[in-house]
Amino acid sequence: MTHTESPSAAPRATPAEGGDREITVIQDELFGAGQSKLQKYASLVVGQPGLWPLIRYEAITLLCMALPGALGLVLRMKLYPWLLGQVGRNVTFGHGIVLRHPHKIRIGDDVHIDDQCVLDAKGANNRGITIGNGVFIGRNTIISCKNGDIDIDDRANIGFNCEIFSGGRVRLGKNTLVAAYTYLVGGDHEHHRTDIPVLDQGRVALGIEVDDNVWLGAHVVVSDGATVGRDAIIGAGAVVRGEIPPFQIAAGVPAKVIRDRRVVP
Repeated sequence: MTHTESPSAAPRATPAEGGDREITVIQDELFGAGQSKLQKYASLVVGQPGLWPLIRYEAITLLCMALPGALGLVLRMKLYPWLLGQVGRNVTFGHGIVLRHPHKIRIGDDVHIDDQCVLDAKGANNRGITIGNGVFIGRNTIISCKNGDIDIDDRANIGFNCEIFSGGRVRLGKNTLVAAYTYLVGGDHEHHRTDIPVLDQGRVALGIEVDDNVWLGAHVVVSDGATVGRDAIIGAGAVVRGEIPPFQIAAGVPAKVIRDRRVVP
């Protein structure tokens, strides 16, 4: 299953055993009555009350978000820390990066975020996105919260056109290698009822845990509730459900262990 992106303004939530269940209908939140268009925009993008955070966000992004070349790179290094919750030393931002709820995004030292990425920490009461030291995030990659948290540990390397989505908590461990077009989908739609559309049913978010030193091949999908043990390798195109133990090589749909890395073939 794939997720449906939705802003955090008005989730209709009820508790559920084993995860957080909520109905998320983006049309209701974007087009419903009760807020002006400016208020809806500020809730979706800025995530902080008041006029000053909105003005600051608009001014900084207008000045340097799409500016190419060395000048744009320098301006973003200087100005983006005014938007973000925390920024370490030697952090570089490519052009066209989209930031949502930036005050809930924390970045360590020596991090590069390539062109056209999305860092979306939206949520009513979440911590947001935490990126460790020495992380590389490839072009066009989307890191997106729906009232969840995403932790990317030190020296993770994420290829281009990837997506990490969290409706609960998703962790990508240290020294992980994530190849292009890989998806970590930390949330799912309920679908057991047939009298109403899936869109109108609840959601569940069990979370995802990818431990240290893991290699996820190209086009891998890691489903909600999955865990991948340390030093495991997941072959290209695999769909991970459940648990992959440490040091195992797994492949297929669904992914199954084919051998132990510690055993010489």
